[in-house]
Amino acid sequence: MNPLIIIRGGGDLASGVALRLHRVGFQIAILELEKPLAVRRTVAFSEAVYEGSQTVEGVTARIVSADQFQVTLEAGEIPLLIDPSANILRNQFMTSPRSTFVVDARLIKQTPEILAVEVPLHIGLGPGFVAGENCHAVIETRRSHTLGRVYWQGSPQPDSGQPEGDPRRVLRASTAGTITAHANIGDHVEEGQLIATIQSGDQKSEVKSQFAGILRGLIRPGIEVTEGMKIGDVDARDDINLCNLVSDKALSVGGGVLEAILTQYPMAEFGEGSEI
Repeated sequence: MNPLIIIRGGGDLASGVALRLHRVGFQIAILELEKPLAVRRTVAFSEAVYEGSQTVEGVTARIVSADQFQVTLEAGEIPLLIDPSANILRNQFMTSPRSTFVVDARLIKQTPEILAVEVPLHIGLGPGFVAGENCHAVIETRRSHTLGRVYWQGSPQPDSGQPEGDPRRVLRASTAGTITAHANIGDHVEEGQLIATIQSGDQKSEVKSQFAGILRGLIRPGIEVTEGMKIGDVDARDDINLCNLVSDKALSVGGGVLEAILTQYPMAEFGEGSEI
């Protein structure tokens, strides 16, 4: 059996998972929202929704229609579909309930909806998933000694509600409205520098950096944001190269997903002709 792995979500963490699985030979497809909200857009396959395609560390994802799905897989690229409800699982011409695995990488941090179709392996990332109840396995996503570990029973650590590391690095919308960028990902920014404005009617609010560093992420300009939403990320290491590399966290979580797949379906079980 050479499974098709459906990844729900194409943000930076999901993209690290997709990258790791794609590199070892699995066929990957990504399902996204009509308007993705990734912050680290330079390393998020979800940007293909806006740009047509997105290449991360040499691997390309391409937004496709159903009739382009198979040819994109055969070309060695990752097909991306706008399909937030995972309706692809009902399409017998694109997926099979016997050989399609699902990785839910949306990081919704709440109890997920039940899949419309039962699959052989359903892996959830982070809080909201309970192994043995709403998925088969859960991968820890919180930085600690358990990051990337696989749970076949129970839950990962709960959502702390706080960003990891220095909380000042995370830029949040002070009000709801439409975002306008005043800096670009990869720019060096200074403490107090204007990063973005948010327009709501006649009201405009400002988002400024709280320390000097590299602007590692910024939500796409023109997006409608809600109050308190994460819209940017400043990295005090001030290394522009980090903007184009998936994070160590994403690769660690990807390793956990790979472990879960190969634990449940050892390499010997993948059919002849598989690249695995």
